[in-house]
This record gives sequence, structure tokens and C-alpha cells, in this order.
Amino acid sequence: MKISPSKETILKKIRQALTHPVPVPFPGSEGTDSVFQPSEQELELSFAENFTTLQGRFSFCESMEEMVQQLQLLIANRGWKHLYSNETELKNSLTEHGIKQPLDATSLRNCDASITGCEALIARTGSILLSSGQQSGRTTSVYAPVHICIAYTSQLVYDIKDALQLVKEKYDQLPSFLTLATGPSRTADIEKTLVVGVHGPKEVFCFLVEQPANNNS
Repeated sequence: MKISPSKETILKKIRQALTHPVPVPFPGSEGTDSVFQPSEQELELSFAENFTTLQGRFSFCESMEEMVQQLQLLIANRGWKHLYSNETELKNSLTEHGIKQPLDATSLRNCDASITGCEALIARTGSILLSSGQQSGRTTSVYAPVHICIAYTSQLVYDIKDALQLVKEKYDQLPSFLTLATGPSRTADIEKTLVVGVHGPKEVFCFLVEQPANNNS
């Protein structure tokens, strides 16, 4: 089979290149610095702006007591009767601070809303990072019609890289799964029309408490 002159030229260049291989890893091919640089505004504000842009509902609370008051008001206004949570520490903290509604850990299928904590809040994208290390499992933030996340200012980071570093520092071994929740579930597969709540919760609430994550008292 005769090779065309243009193809022969390409093959010749490849052979010449292979005689001088590039060291691996490629030096200087990419840096370790993030492409995205933090803005000058506070992380709380950046997260709130990006989260609400994605149709999330955000509330900043100065204490756990204030958060519980706002949560109880939300529950009363919506008429919710069945709440689901499977995180022991979170449930105990809510109960200690006055939450009156039972947090059933056996009725995710029929609940009005699920309540979880998180591993981190990512300001740049308005995302919530969740993991299997929270006891919530893979379904808690997905199957319930409404997802309520309770987070702390100490869990705020700028980018995904920073969030993963928090997880690495928290666990001896990485959890079996990590997931990013970025606003309510939505798709535009049906005639390019945006539909919310098709493959997950129709609403996502985030209560951000100004308090360290390891100090819930």
C-alpha cells in the first residue's frame, strides 16, 4: 500500500518526536494554583449570591437557637408533618435546641422534607458537598421532595479543591462517595424547557449558622 506524501510527512514528524520523549510528569504543563481566584467579598456573601441564583433558599443565622426558630417557622408555614434525618449528631443538636417535630429515620419515602448536614459549602459555585461519612446515605438529599441543609461558617470554602481538602483532613480514609448538590434538581431535556424537581428535590434550603461545626452547643 502506497503512502501519500502528506501522510509520510506526518509519520516522519512523529518518529522524530519519539526519539526525544518528553519527561513524565510533564514539567510546567500545568500549575497547582487554582484557575479561579477568590473575590474580595466575604465567602458568606459569595455563597448566598450563587446559591440563590440557582434557586436555592438561603438563611443566615447567628446561633443554633435562631436557626431552630426559623426552621420551625418554615415547617409551620408549609404544614410539614413528616421530617426525615439520619444523622445522629445533627438530630441530637436540633432536639437540644428546641426542635419540636420528630425526626423520623425510617420514613424517607413518605417524608415532607429531609434534613442533613454537609461536609462543606462551596462559595464559587453555590454548591453543597455531601458524603457517605455523614450517615445520611446516598438517598437522603435526593429522594425527599425538599432538602434542608444545616451548615456552619467554619465549613465555608471558596472552591471545590478547598472542600476536598476539608474532607481529607476530617477522615482517615475518604468516604465511599462524595456528591455536589448545586440547587434544586433540574433538566431541560423536554423540548429545551427548564423543569425543576425531576430527578431530585424541588426545593433546597440552606441554613448557615455562625458557629464552628465542631461546637453545636
